[in-house]
Amino acid sequence: MLRKIIHIDMDAFYASVEQRDHPALRGKCIAVGGSAERGVVATASYEARRYGVKSAMPSVVAKRKCPKLIFVKPRFDVYQQVSQEIREIFYEYTDLVEPLSLDEAYLDVTENKKGMGVATDIAKEILQKIYERTQLTASAGISYNKFLAKIASDYRKPHGMFVVTPKMALDFVAELPIRKFHGIGKVTAERMSNMGIHNGYDLRQLSLEKLLKEFGKSGQYYYQIARGEDYREVNATRIRKSVGSENTFTEDLTSLNQLQQGIIPEVDDVWRWCSSHNVYGRTVTVKIKYSDFSVVSKSKTLIQPLKNELLFRQLVMDLMEDAYDPLQSVRLLGVSVSNLTDYKLSEGRQLVLNFDADYSDLI
Repeated sequence: MLRKIIHIDMDAFYASVEQRDHPALRGKCIAVGGSAERGVVATASYEARRYGVKSAMPSVVAKRKCPKLIFVKPRFDVYQQVSQEIREIFYEYTDLVEPLSLDEAYLDVTENKKGMGVATDIAKEILQKIYERTQLTASAGISYNKFLAKIASDYRKPHGMFVVTPKMALDFVAELPIRKFHGIGKVTAERMSNMGIHNGYDLRQLSLEKLLKEFGKSGQYYYQIARGEDYREVNATRIRKSVGSENTFTEDLTSLNQLQQGIIPEVDDVWRWCSSHNVYGRTVTVKIKYSDFSVVSKSKTLIQPLKNELLFRQLVMDLMEDAYDPLQSVRLLGVSVSNLTDYKLSEGRQLVLNFDADYSDLI
């Protein structure tokens, strides 16, 4: 049976929230994250994108492309709240919702709570409800599998909707540039281009054997998507693997005391997420990026999920002190927790450790 899959993707989510909440920013070129001197852009408004400003672009490059760019500090607690409001709309139609991030998700509406037979009508209603309740716009892609729905949602952004039917799938994929294939990254796309593979039609000419030889196990996926095939189900129980927070400072930090103070907001962000979701992890990682852009990280893995906030903070400080090179200045600090477990489902008791103890026996 062909599935009815919708991919919803918010339009410039972080930037749109800021423009919604701050009328003075509406119609302006804004970048969420970074600053005029350093850092990276998390999201840019569509006004800024017209100048070539993109996500993950160094702030100095973004400012050079768009001299009138306004940098806005991110408010992740607000974005999470809005994301939850949007997700509640999805659940009005189906429980088969697979969030990919705060601003996008897959929905399987083959069988839905409204009893609606046309997925396009469902997508239209969802986009309308999102706008009515949040004053934000989103785009939707509708198809019979996740790959095509994901591609379709980007086809008529912003505030657009596009459908890829089974009859049009092969022609649609054939004309699709390789750089737009979800699951094919920049490096692989460049490699394919050097092999003469520029679109879906070119990719379809390669045998499965050739693709496996050139790209390993990913070759099977490339073979299928070139033919519009994707058998992955919408996974409503998709588990987040890690949670993290990092910050690029406006001025380099030059002492351990400055690092200890500078990392506190990131520690707070991570712990706030863990405690609010009642999900905790066994592995704590600290990341340090120096002024020469070299990166070092230190991790510690415990036997059980870490639910003790004081121990978490102490562990972060210990890892940071261990990783820190006092002969270098620091431009970025980050904290993450991985090996996440829903604490309600985890077994065993919480570890209580002496802050002065050696943690090596817990690895």
